[in-house]
Amino acid sequence: MKWTDVFEIAIQLADQYPDTDPQYVRFVDLRQWVISLEEFDDDPDRCGEKILEAIQAAWMEEAAD
Repeated sequence: MKWTDVFEIAIQLADQYPDTDPQYVRFVDLRQWVISLEEFDDDPDRCGEKILEAIQAAWMEEAAD
């Protein structure tokens, strides 16, 4: 998985952290959680705030379903 796989990352995070409200996750924690995902294999330093915002938004959408 790469940083651009926003929806796949959101699904993985929702599965791994089912009791977490993504709206309140700090970007520092979100970045670390993404990097820690087993299938993640992108450069950790290629992440910016826009990508984290997109992941968080997708995760919120996934959690609402």
